[in-house]
Amino acid sequence: MNLPATTTLRVGLVDDHEVIATAVRAALRQTRELELTAFAPTVDGLFAKASGRLHLVVLDLRLADGSSPANNVERLVAAGCNVIAFTSGESPYLLRAVARTPVLGIVRKSEPLHALTTALLRAAHGQPVVTAEWASTVENDPLISDAKLSRQEQRMLALFADGNTAQSVAEGAGIAVSTIEDYVRRIRTKYAKAGRPASTKVDLYKRAVEDGFLPAPNEP
Repeated sequence: MNLPATTTLRVGLVDDHEVIATAVRAALRQTRELELTAFAPTVDGLFAKASGRLHLVVLDLRLADGSSPANNVERLVAAGCNVIAFTSGESPYLLRAVARTPVLGIVRKSEPLHALTTALLRAAHGQPVVTAEWASTVENDPLISDAKLSRQEQRMLALFADGNTAQSVAEGAGIAVSTIEDYVRRIRTKYAKAGRPASTKVDLYKRAVEDGFLPAPNEP
C-alpha cells in the first residue's frame, strides 16, 4: 500500500492481552511516525473499530478465538494493511503457516520493544523485516530439507495425509482419482530426493507436519 510521507501512521493491534496494548502504545509514543489507534482481541473486532483507517497491524498469532493466523494475515492485507506478526514463540506449524503469507515480518514479544517499532517503520514502506525469528522460520532450519513442493502439491499433501482417501480428495477437488495418485507419486519422489523418504501414508503425514502443511497432534 502507498503510505503518506509525513502523516503519523495509524497502527492497529490484535492481541488478547490489554497489558500488551499498554506496552505497545507506550513504545510507539517514543516515535514521531507511529501511533496505536485501535486495539482488539480479534481481527473482526479491529475491523469494527478501525476499518479502512489503519496503515499497519501488529498481529498476535495465537488468539483466544482460535482463528487461523494465516487467514488473519490474508484478511488484513486484503483490507490494505501491512502486517507484522508479534509472537511469544508459537509452534513451528504456526510460524511456517504465517511465513507463507504476505506478512512482512515476525517479531518475538521477548525482544525489546524498540525491535517492534523498527519493524513497523520498515513495514510502513513495504520492506520485509528480516529478524532471526523470520530467518529461522523461512530459511535456516538445518534439520529439514525443502522438498520444493508446488502450492497445489502442498494442498494435495495436506488433504491426503490428514486421513482422507484418494477418492474423497478427488471428489472434493473435482478431479480424477488418477490425478490425485499422480500428485502423491510426485510428492513422494520430491521428498525422496530431499533425503526425507515418504513411502507410507504415515510418512507423508509426518512430512506434512514437519513442513507446516498440517498441525501437530497437540496443535489446534
